[in-house]
Parts: sequence; structure tokens; C-alpha cells
Amino acid sequence: MKPFLETIEIVKDYNQHRALDHVSITIPQGSIFGLLGPNGAGKTSLIRIINQITAPDSGRVIFDGAQLNESHIRRIGYLPEERGLYKKMKVGDQLLYLAQLKGLSERDAMQKLKTWFEKFDIKPWWTKTISDLSKGMQQKIQFVSTVLHEPELIILDEPFSGFDPINANLIRNEILELRDKGHTIIFSTHRMESVEELCDHIALINRSKKILDGPKDRIKADFKSNTYRVEHEGMMPAEHDLYKVVSTFAGKDGLNGSVLSLSRQVSANQLLSALIEQVEIHSFGENLPTMHDIFVKAVGEIPES
Repeated sequence: MKPFLETIEIVKDYNQHRALDHVSITIPQGSIFGLLGPNGAGKTSLIRIINQITAPDSGRVIFDGAQLNESHIRRIGYLPEERGLYKKMKVGDQLLYLAQLKGLSERDAMQKLKTWFEKFDIKPWWTKTISDLSKGMQQKIQFVSTVLHEPELIILDEPFSGFDPINANLIRNEILELRDKGHTIIFSTHRMESVEELCDHIALINRSKKILDGPKDRIKADFKSNTYRVEHEGMMPAEHDLYKVVSTFAGKDGLNGSVLSLSRQVSANQLLSALIEQVEIHSFGENLPTMHDIFVKAVGEIPES
């Protein structure tokens, strides 16, 4: 996939603290890119540099093949973790104002806002002030303000914060639709289940350094432990020439569950053939690590929920 954004050897210092230490990442065009890491790792510093809120002390940012510059600001949409709406301003007036700051004419902004207000079923909110709205409602307005001008690069920092499951699913579907339309999305979150579900590529930053990056599926394959999960009837021997049982779990509908570690290099078909001779198999699959597992192993911390 063609790179849309690249950071090359980015360094950023604040007083005596190094926030980013030669961080290089490549974000493919039309992808959802997960930017992960514990609090204080450097994620926000990198996002602020991409948004030109601050500048790197050294290194470069390449935006769609060109050195990042002021002309790119209108091609970026940014949803910060700390929301920034004007509390006493009416919703409609505020969205029109923000859209025009991003280069839309009033007429184009009105047309696009009509579409979003119908899609989100929020027509009655037009004349309300932000302070009249719940946190979740404010989040919807902030999301609309981020994507209204149809930016090529969309940066979402904890976009599901404050949403109930129904509205979180609504925003999730919008993010996927934007990706499918060709927008490039940077997705920063502590919610590893959202990373599992949404991200195509990830980068993990810890203590100012990038410690891993790449396609999500490749990283999961790199971290796999050569174990299998089996749901079965009957008792499975704890050890065998091909495997040993490393843990058990309660399977569905009262079935037994076992996690098997292979004793030597064998194929899944060889393992399955051996198991069929011992128990009745109901489900069988490789035990791939979750993004939560990978985060904990790589960083040594449990991500915040």
C-alpha cells in the first residue's frame, strides 16, 4: 500500500525530558493505523507534531509525498482526547464556523451538515448549546466537526470515550466507512478490543521509542506462542508425544476446554489427528495472542480500559 504519512527519525524534547526518541512510522493510505502505548509514552507528542501544533526538534514528517507544511492543515481532521467545543455556542453555528475554518463555503457546509444531522438523527440539536448536551451528545458533535470537511487524514484520539455501546457502534461503523472511502485514519486508544476490531496496522510506542510496528496480522503472528485451544468431550491426557496441556478452561455447553503447547514442530492436521484418537473434538484452533496480550508482553503494563 502507498504510504500517506511518514515520520522520519522524529525527536522531541521538553526541558530535560525526551518525549520522542528517533520515532519513524509509515502509515499506509486508506488504512486505520493504531497508535498505541501507555500514558506518557509519546503518542500525544507525535500527534501534536503531525497537526503542526508543535514542531519536532529534529526529523521530518512527509505528508502525501511532500514535506509537512501549513497547506496540509485543511487536509487533516483531528479529534483530540480533551474535547474543545464552545460550551455556550449553538451547535449549528459552531459547526458552520468550524467548517468554514477548514475551507468549506457556508453553502457546502450546510449541505454536508444536513446529511450528518439526518444520519445521526440529531436535527433537534441545531439550536441547542453545547452545555445543553450530554457528554455522549457532545462527542457526536465533535466527531462531525472532525470529519465534516472530508479530510484525507483523520486523527482520532480515544474516539469512543463517553459513548454508550449503541453510539460507540454507530461511530465504529462511520470510521470503517471512512476507511473504505479511502480516508487514512490514525486511531489512538487504550481500548485493545477496538484495536482488534478496527486497525489494519499498528505502532507501539513506549518510553519515547517505537518498539514495534507493522500490519496487525503480522504482529499477531510474530507473537503467537505455538499453542492451540480445543473444546472436547472426555478427558485429555496431560502429556503426549506431540503436546502437553498447559491450561484448561470451561467450554461451551459444559464441554471441557484445553490449551495445548506443541512439544515439537508438527502441523495442525497432525495434532488434530492425534487428538481425535483420544477425545471427541467440538472446536479446534490456533491460540493467537490478542492485542492486549501483545501490549502486556511488549510494554510490561496492562493497558487502561
